[in-house]
Amino acid sequence: MTAATATRRRAVRRSGAGMLFVAPLAVIVAVVFLVPLGVLVFMSFQDWPLLGGPEANGLDNYADIASNDLFLGSITFTLLYTAIATVVIFGVSFVLVAVSNSARRGARFYRTAFFLPYVVGTAAAALIWFASVNDQNGIANEVLRAAGLTDGPWGFLSTPGKALFTTMTLVVWKFIGFQVLVLLVGLQSIPAELYEAARVDGASTLRRLRHITLPLLRPTLALLLILSVTGSLLAFDQFLVLTKGGPDNSTITVMFAVYNTAFQKFDLGRAAALSVVLLIVLVILNAVQFRFLRPKDG
Repeated sequence: MTAATATRRRAVRRSGAGMLFVAPLAVIVAVVFLVPLGVLVFMSFQDWPLLGGPEANGLDNYADIASNDLFLGSITFTLLYTAIATVVIFGVSFVLVAVSNSARRGARFYRTAFFLPYVVGTAAAALIWFASVNDQNGIANEVLRAAGLTDGPWGFLSTPGKALFTTMTLVVWKFIGFQVLVLLVGLQSIPAELYEAARVDGASTLRRLRHITLPLLRPTLALLLILSVTGSLLAFDQFLVLTKGGPDNSTITVMFAVYNTAFQKFDLGRAAALSVVLLIVLVILNAVQFRFLRPKDG
């Protein structure tokens, strides 16, 4: 046996061993993602009522999207919610990071306090918020009345603007801890020697932020932006529990519209088509974000 043959056999054995290690994960991915995805695509080409059997209808489900007023209206609200949530969460998180990253006493307590709400499930947090803002016995109305800011119930969910504001307070309270934690990890991974050298050279705080902090935080900020945008576009639990899409369908998100199509209009085929379109949009959006947010050196 020549040396080349022996080398090829060793390479094949190593490749086989590698495949064995990867196989369990490949099976999990196939069962959890690929198989359901295939079923979803199949459903999108069917006329499939919730309580009946499927019947092929070609591209009709996709053609009907253009006349689905509920879904088209939900796109505008979802984009608005995504823009507001992303800007507000990033802005608040930067302030909280400045507080919790300092050397002052109690900084560890602040970090823990900021992160604790993230442990609460979104549906459970929405129920807590609903109990706090309802017009009958919500503690938020009692606080406003005691402060002399209102004579009766303020109506936290009575108008589209108030409903969006109330939901935003929930989202910020619930998700800000994760953002702060990731930013803290990114900040603390920056070598302190860079800041010391910048101070010696006379660089101001603004210049250190511009030339050291932000460039080295770019991967962290890119990750958080992608997670924030994707999570906001897929928002569902908080609106289902807190506003139920109201008032007057003004807080229906894209995922809420898919849910309504499947389980209120009992049309699984159209809901599957909406889901496929949403999936394609998310893949394209994330690809664009990766393209523009990745480091310039590749």
